Amino acid sequence: MSPTDEQGYPETGQTRTRLPGGDPYGGAPRRTGRSSSRGLITVVGVVVLLIAAIAFANRGDGSSADGSTGKGDQPRTSSTAASGTKPVESKSGGIPSGFAHSGQGAESAAANYAVALGSAEMFNTAWRHQIVDAVYARDVATAKQSAMDSAYSNEKFLSNIGLAKDGSAPKGQTFVSRVIPVGTKVTSSGTDATTVEVWYTSLFGLSGEASKNPVTESWYTTTYELKWVDNDWKVTDFQQKDGPVPVGRDQTASTADDMTKAVEEYGGFTYAR
Repeated sequence: MSPTDEQGYPETGQTRTRLPGGDPYGGAPRRTGRSSSRGLITVVGVVVLLIAAIAFANRGDGSSADGSTGKGDQPRTSSTAASGTKPVESKSGGIPSGFAHSGQGAESAAANYAVALGSAEMFNTAWRHQIVDAVYARDVATAKQSAMDSAYSNEKFLSNIGLAKDGSAPKGQTFVSRVIPVGTKVTSSGTDATTVEVWYTSLFGLSGEASKNPVTESWYTTTYELKWVDNDWKVTDFQQKDGPVPVGRDQTASTADDMTKAVEEYGGFTYAR
């Protein structure tokens, strides 16, 4: 959060000059230099403690992988701290693959698959087939392919979101469909089967001056059922639900031109814990 709270003006301990027309400080009793010094010492003390706390939290002191240091009851590593496992380097159909056979690998796979399945490329037949083949387990990919072809080629659905029959955006407009994972959680696990929840925010709509479906933000949690097959985690099924949804801030929406530039200039990420 940015420091937007009103803090008032600090007392300096300097002598005030009383000007004609009354005291500009509202007639408040004058504070002594000693009082100001105490206030300054207190503030400095708080800042020093804060800096020390941050340094302690971020230091690398050779603690063990589980966050314990062997020096008593020390704070454990945060769940959002880097795990030390390198992100995957291989790709299948343009999608990261070759995830570790572990809970961490399953979380990384689920996050990456959420990005792929929520992308604008899913509205293009050739790209959609490539994504589904890369993400789903072989024994369910064919059925999922058929179901998704039916859903993504529905003319009424495409018309409602402002796309043509082939899934393309109108001239002068850019179709935006992005998933940005915020966090993941393993809810059940086994040797070769794991369930992972992915909490994410989604951008969806058409950017452009003539757009009737401007880009909006939504929040969802999708539960992915993953199976370990062919030395990788693959999706067998998923369920989606709304939220958790944070309180929105009072920010001015960007122009259609700014949104289009952002989508074209900022690429996505490979997600790995």
